[in-house]
Amino acid sequence: MKTSPIKGCLFVLLTLTSSLLSAQDSKVDGTIEEVNQSPVEAKFASGGKVRMDLCPSAVELIGRDDNRVRVSYFPEHDENVKVRIDVFGDRADLRVSGCPHNNFQMTVEVPKSSDLYVRMFAGQMDLWGITGDKDVEMYAGQLTMDVGDPKDYGQVTASVLSGDLEATAFNVSKGGLFRSFAQTGPGKYRLHAHVGAGQLEIR
Repeated sequence: MKTSPIKGCLFVLLTLTSSLLSAQDSKVDGTIEEVNQSPVEAKFASGGKVRMDLCPSAVELIGRDDNRVRVSYFPEHDENVKVRIDVFGDRADLRVSGCPHNNFQMTVEVPKSSDLYVRMFAGQMDLWGITGDKDVEMYAGQLTMDVGDPKDYGQVTASVLSGDLEATAFNVSKGGLFRSFAQTGPGKYRLHAHVGAGQLEIR
């Protein structure tokens, strides 16, 4: 049975409209700022760049299937904690400030496919489940990165000024002062990791 040209055009129009609405739903520009509120989240499409400025804490940085940036923390109620998320097209800027000094834990969730630029003064950070460029630095503390398949990376650089550098993903193990390594691989992603004083583990 043949489909009429009008019905065919309507079907194509409805399909395109649905796709456009879906794309618009996953990309919403704007600013969200909350104080003493957990969780805080903003819609953000997969494949973009997420830039983070995080206050000292214990952080889990996780890749998820959802198209959003989401921050949750514990203890949940602290009048000094401020979370700000700015979304502009394929870029999201996240800033968390005012963290308490003791036993503060934070979880940051981003789309699995995201390029990361992360800076945190001190603390502990565990990163896993994210595919893309990674540029992560801490002045002091412990940084653990699960990078997935090492063949996905092209330019790789990692360093510690004082402490341990364990990069089993790239067959590197060093300790002491001013330890670093650089490698070039077949992949398209870039990896840069640095800890001033403490421990850096890449696996």
